[in-house]
Amino acid sequence: MKTIIITGGAGFIGSHVVREFVQNNPDKKIINLDALTYAGNLENLKDIENEPNYVFEKADITNVEELRKVFEKHNPDAVLHLAAESHVDRSITDPNAFINTNVIGTANLLNLCREFWTLNPDHQHGNFPDETRKNLFYHVSTDEVYGSLGEAGFFLETTPYDPQSPYSASKAASDHLVRAYGNTYGMPFIVSNCSNNYGPNHFPEKLIPLCISNILNGKPLPIYGDGKYTRDWLFVIDHAKAIHQIFFEAKTGETYNIGGFNEWQNIDLVKELIKQMDEKLGNPVGHSEKLITYVKDRPGHDKRYAIDATKLNKELGWYPSVTFEEGLAKTIDWFLENKEWLEHVTSGDYLDYYNAQYLSE
Repeated sequence: MKTIIITGGAGFIGSHVVREFVQNNPDKKIINLDALTYAGNLENLKDIENEPNYVFEKADITNVEELRKVFEKHNPDAVLHLAAESHVDRSITDPNAFINTNVIGTANLLNLCREFWTLNPDHQHGNFPDETRKNLFYHVSTDEVYGSLGEAGFFLETTPYDPQSPYSASKAASDHLVRAYGNTYGMPFIVSNCSNNYGPNHFPEKLIPLCISNILNGKPLPIYGDGKYTRDWLFVIDHAKAIHQIFFEAKTGETYNIGGFNEWQNIDLVKELIKQMDEKLGNPVGHSEKLITYVKDRPGHDKRYAIDATKLNKELGWYPSVTFEEGLAKTIDWFLENKEWLEHVTSGDYLDYYNAQYLSE
């Protein structure tokens, strides 16, 4: 059986990717490698945990020996790398954690892949029918590496990198490492850069799940600055399907942008969310707008992100399957039906972080 390691598979995006691969590839063993830090939660995958082609391995990509044990045990044919620290606010208060995980962790994976796939003949593989998928390293990244856009224009795969936060700088560095290993050592690779995701299982430090949680609990809805920062939004299941299609069908040695063609200013997004939440909760129209609270802007806040996914559309025929309003409704419904999950992940350390980050002033 062909074996694919997916790093960060217990996280928000990672869990949806793992599910997509497990359910659509019964002939392949899917190894979910995750350190189970604060945002990783195996409850995200309870529906597939007993599938015969699914295996979980607890390991930290910053720990080479833990990684080596997983590689020796499973002898992977390919690696799909999603494990990362990803919250910009946390990167401002603790940049070293982002450097260690996103840069050093990626380097650790690349070095092990090189050792197992190119330096040691005992670990050479040819299991994939398409030889371009032999020993593939697929690196999942973010549109934030490109920096900030003005009022017009879109990020292309050729847009120069201009990261503005420790988070985006760490992801930019890891992107460059992957390409460098591919170009230097001949390792087949793919990089994809995606816009903002939302959907079920989203950890509530990010805007949409944070606002859903706070509306349910009557807490303030923190909006940075004037609320006019613009983001392109993509339903997470559409992202998972794009990753699956890119993994098996895209050209190696290439970069692909994945976007939702769906720009919203933060304040407009929050008002749409309030509208849907109040309707579902039986509140009067606009009832929760009183919770909107403008807070001090964060340093290095990019004004606008917008992805041009034309390359992916033309080469693979991929397009988002749901509108933002439809995806938001699905997301709200999931959170309303899974309040126990929300209560579980918002306890303890996260509650301390939230109070320090948003309620300290």
